[in-house]
Amino acid sequence: MVAAIALACHTVRAVSVADIQGPAYLSPLKGKSVSDLTGLVVAKSTSGFWIEGPASDDDRVSNGLNVFTTSKTVLSSVSVGDVISLSGVVSEFRSSSSPNDLFATELDSPKSIVVHSSGNAVTPLVLGPTGTRSPPTQELSALDTGSDGWLSVPNNQSSVDATNATLRPDAFGMDFWASLEGKLVTVRAPVALDFENDFGEFWVHGDWAATGKNSRGGLTITIGPDGLPDANPETVIIGSPLDGTTNPTVSLGKTFSDITGVVLYQFGFYYILPLTAPTVVSTPDPTIPPATIKPSEDECTLTIGDYNVENMAPTTAHLPTVANHIANFLNSPDIVFLQEIQDNSGETDDGTVSANLTLSTLAAAVTTARGAGSPTYAFLDIDPVNDQDGGEPGGNIRTAYLFNSTKVRLVPGSPVGGALDATKPVLGSDGKVTLTFNPGRIDPTNAAWDASRKPLVAAWETIPSGERFFTVNLHLTAKLDGSSTQGDARPPVNGGVEQRISQVQTIATFVKALLALDPDASVLVGGDCNEYVQTRSVFAPFDGLLTELDVAADVPLVERYTYLFDQNSEQLDHLFVSDAIVGRGELAVEHVHVNNWAPALSARASDHDPSVAQVQVC
Repeated sequence: MVAAIALACHTVRAVSVADIQGPAYLSPLKGKSVSDLTGLVVAKSTSGFWIEGPASDDDRVSNGLNVFTTSKTVLSSVSVGDVISLSGVVSEFRSSSSPNDLFATELDSPKSIVVHSSGNAVTPLVLGPTGTRSPPTQELSALDTGSDGWLSVPNNQSSVDATNATLRPDAFGMDFWASLEGKLVTVRAPVALDFENDFGEFWVHGDWAATGKNSRGGLTITIGPDGLPDANPETVIIGSPLDGTTNPTVSLGKTFSDITGVVLYQFGFYYILPLTAPTVVSTPDPTIPPATIKPSEDECTLTIGDYNVENMAPTTAHLPTVANHIANFLNSPDIVFLQEIQDNSGETDDGTVSANLTLSTLAAAVTTARGAGSPTYAFLDIDPVNDQDGGEPGGNIRTAYLFNSTKVRLVPGSPVGGALDATKPVLGSDGKVTLTFNPGRIDPTNAAWDASRKPLVAAWETIPSGERFFTVNLHLTAKLDGSSTQGDARPPVNGGVEQRISQVQTIATFVKALLALDPDASVLVGGDCNEYVQTRSVFAPFDGLLTELDVAADVPLVERYTYLFDQNSEQLDHLFVSDAIVGRGELAVEHVHVNNWAPALSARASDHDPSVAQVQVC
């Protein structure tokens, strides 16, 4: 008798799907058995089906629910369009291997299924201006507190599931998609925001309002009207079609037929699983224009290229493509900042550290690609200690320069630095600032550079007049071990951010010392920062010291991107300049989208786009 009473207390009868979902992230009926739950089957997969109950008049509450089962008997007992009743256990599922995922509400162990009618109409909820619901356009979560919102440091200060706040779908993107969990929805006129991932999944926005939209159709990370970094929450990832069809090849700016599918949380994000694969409606022009910035005969006017060439060794297949990019899309800049130059044996971990063959092969390939009138490129780098600078094991990636040896040369009189030699700015015998090692590395034994590339510093002079300037080529530590932007940790974990802050501080300390000796020095700092300037805490040491060239040249905010990741067009590669360069004016910078405007992922030579700039150093 006691057992029967206990069972009755844990079984909830006559509930609706909306009662199960509730107005928060977690179900108020978690762990409860429910019976006589009624709903319309709106979609099926090999691992369950989705039902919708009567709609709630509360936008916070979804009336859709995933019924999880792999039983072929259960799956064969229902069809799309059936109105059914069933029993089951309300569950919040999260894979044990993905502890930062949100819990997903579902009904487990379905039984007592009764089909009451079949062939009923299934009508999706249309999102966007032609429907009744559109996603917000700025913030992901109310828990992303701090001066930089979702990019604030420190991060991982709270948890969505532990807080289990009441949803605010009109204000926060994660809340919006959570309020549609389990529902069948339609996205009209979807636009691709990235290439597809390894599973054929891809990010889109629909015909609703979107902020940060660039000329290719992507959404660029910008600062929103509230002064916080825009998280681009008005986006969703399209998963594998439920009918087993294959999603098309995707590239930035492609448009597709309307997508109808169910909203599901998995793998760290809110997905729409389409009923069938969409078709391509339009494809952007594959012609990628070269930069308009070109080298000048004026001695003081320099063009500066910047390119992360992605694990380049002498025999790397994409080396000729990169050489063509430098020669004919960046127009053979006077100096090229390079990152991810591997040693002569590439990823083979055989103790080789020299990259002279890698760099000479690249320099020769640029000359060949440019043809008549190509500059004579020399190169310089500093070999690292074997396997101490991160990247592909054995590859010994480093920063390096190609330079037009008829336009600029190194300031003479200083020895070349070694892997562990810290170069410093000093006054030379001529009263001008020089370096103790030229080229040299900034504080290479500092813990900030552990398992990371050390900045390559050089003091240069123009030919023939000898006007002096300085460059710092950097490649900050990677965004490893971060969390998804729609994960449980809020703000999301930004892998390596504390080390990047320390690295920027170390560079700033060096530049301050140089400018203390000559406040009018021309200094350029640039490379792959592995960070957006919207993460303002990382670049705070540069405030009042250096100006980002995109800002000084007034590049449109939405066109400031060199990388695609998930839903965002983002800028990881930056150039910063000293006040003397800003003051001379005639500045320009262009991000040349030879890779991220490619028609397919396989057509890219690197995951980064290169940039080219024009500056006056005298």
